[in-house]
Amino acid sequence: MRYLLLLFIVMPVLEMWLLITVGSEIGALLTIGLVLLTAVVGAALLREQGFATLWRGRQKLQEGKLPAKEMGEAIILAVSGALLLTPGFVTDVIGFAGLIPPIRALLVSRILSKMIVTGSPVGGFANQNVDQAENSGNVIDGESWERKDLD
Repeated sequence: MRYLLLLFIVMPVLEMWLLITVGSEIGALLTIGLVLLTAVVGAALLREQGFATLWRGRQKLQEGKLPAKEMGEAIILAVSGALLLTPGFVTDVIGFAGLIPPIRALLVSRILSKMIVTGSPVGGFANQNVDQAENSGNVIDGESWERKDLD
């Protein structure tokens, strides 16, 4: 929690310092244009990669496989998109890093190596380890019901 508070203090100060420094070198209008350009380019890349990830996830679901990698990529893409739309150069660099497939794959593999999926009501994913790692993590068990009286 301490690190999160520090991040919310340090990041805006760093962004303001960098924007002021760049603005004093190339001018305020060019700096604003550069920030807007990174947002537009980032949004276009995000849209393309997001649809590709969605398509791969749907294919895996149709094959009866767990789209864990695709779900992890979708989360990273969503965070990257939010960072790209945030004005500033530091957040843009972090956001663009999430759009680079090898970096994103590395992050997803690290996250998935710590996850274990068990007990699916659909029957296709039960007792599957996400990354075939050792079953040493916490298991969260749950059930769901569909109410027929609400239709």
